[in-house]
Amino acid sequence: MEDSRRGIGLDAPGGEKVALVQGASRGIGFAITQALLSRGEYRRVFATCRRPDEATRLGELRSRSERLAVLRLDVLDEESITASAEHIRLSGGRLDLLVNCAGVLHEDGGLWPEKRLADVDAHGVEAAFRVNALGALLVARGFEGILRSSPSACFAALSARVGGIADNRRGGWYAYRASKAALNMMIRTLAIEWGRLPRPISCFALHPGTVATDLSAPFRRNLAGNQVFDPGEAAGRLLSTIDSLTQEQSGGFFAYDGTRIEW
Repeated sequence: MEDSRRGIGLDAPGGEKVALVQGASRGIGFAITQALLSRGEYRRVFATCRRPDEATRLGELRSRSERLAVLRLDVLDEESITASAEHIRLSGGRLDLLVNCAGVLHEDGGLWPEKRLADVDAHGVEAAFRVNALGALLVARGFEGILRSSPSACFAALSARVGGIADNRRGGWYAYRASKAALNMMIRTLAIEWGRLPRPISCFALHPGTVATDLSAPFRRNLAGNQVFDPGEAAGRLLSTIDSLTQEQSGGFFAYDGTRIEW
């Protein structure tokens, strides 16, 4: 019997593993893609984003590595999820690790973290839930069949500590907090269903810390340098955490250093 306490997601020998990073055009997703390509156990890495033609850095990375494939995937477009999954199925049909990095906190056009109830905008809340919560669930649904082909598949979704209800001591940020809390519940529910499979798929919600990306840029001015991670550093920590987690911990909410976060 396979030892369920060994690290999952990054542990199959022989360089046969396949990974997918969703939301890979920049920030943490791009850094995770780079880190996976540096690992010898991955024969193939798929990187997905909304607009591959505009993802210059990702295109440059693809030109340097034959093991990288870039696909279009928009979590708001279910047909693009289906098409990406079908592409991977036809290219070998195996997927061992899927890291969903897509998320939204602010964007041009009015979406911005609320400071008070009066700032809440229905369209902004809906946008946050569509990307941060429902998007990850639709990706999980779309790739479930391929993940089941792996002997020890792992699905990891980037959440945020502020999505923990126990952590909320300052208020505000209604849409972002609630959408990440919803994501955490979806991961927990998914883990129960996937844990019943003959070959269980593990899944985790992960807090990457504050990372020097466009998402955090407006909110990290008052943070000390040691409180903000470089994307490459964050990617390494997250992959190390995934590597250390076990099937018994599936459905949990963990920080970049492997510590469990209260719901």
